[in-house]
Amino acid sequence: MKKGFALLLTLALAVSLLAGCGSKEQEPEDTQAPAQTEQQPGETKLSGSVSTNGSTSMEKVIGALNEQFMADNAGVNVTYDATGSGTGIEAAKNGTCDIGLASRALKDEEAASGLVGTTLALDGIAVIVNPANGVENLTVEQIAQIFSGEITDWSQLGGTAGTISCIGREAGSGTRDGFESITGTTDLCKLDQELTSTGAVIEAVAGNPNAVGYASLSSLKDTVKAVTVGGVACTEATVLDGSYAIQRPFVLVTKADAALSAQAQAWFDFATSSAASDLITAAGAVPVA
Repeated sequence: MKKGFALLLTLALAVSLLAGCGSKEQEPEDTQAPAQTEQQPGETKLSGSVSTNGSTSMEKVIGALNEQFMADNAGVNVTYDATGSGTGIEAAKNGTCDIGLASRALKDEEAASGLVGTTLALDGIAVIVNPANGVENLTVEQIAQIFSGEITDWSQLGGTAGTISCIGREAGSGTRDGFESITGTTDLCKLDQELTSTGAVIEAVAGNPNAVGYASLSSLKDTVKAVTVGGVACTEATVLDGSYAIQRPFVLVTKADAALSAQAQAWFDFATSSAASDLITAAGAVPVA
């Protein structure tokens, strides 16, 4: 009887020891499980390229946005091809760029073709003269008369006598379209020079004492003088409150029926967010976000 009880006790102890060993063998699996659950899914890093194409007037704004976006997203390369608003709109339409850039609102026929325009910022179109020019203020009517050839000499405007030389942008330019639409000079402008960029217009006016031209507020340099229009200076504040007459939108152009790539959508979302407002302001335009 005692021997039988001792045998049973021995067997019980053996089973207990074996159970303990089994639990120890499973411990490595238990310690690995938490490590797997602790791996939180991180944000997907963007990579690839984003191509923008269009308005030369938007150069400073787009340059500032691209620089910051690429600093924040090292795997993405954003390009800017300054070809003019008309070309940028066409590039967005035919898919040769991700996002078109236009320094004017889309026309009805462009919107009807499946394009969408999103206003990024507002920009004034400054009327510029050579710094030596004594004329300080012009009305919209006088500006129209100058560019249509009705007023041909600065002495007619209270300035020093000299034949006025009108300098403007090429056909298809958003700046030209905006300027002519607001001043009522569409198809009426008589230009001595038609130039293909805002920078070229500024340079030409800076080099000619009798020249007058127009340029984006965001691109102005101290080599030229912006006259007041109707007594109102072209500034960010007057563009925002609407008191400066000659202004237009900076527009991002996309296709309604085509989704942007992940990186292009991320750039678009950043550019149109309040996070980009300070960059747009620093570039001389007026943010709308």
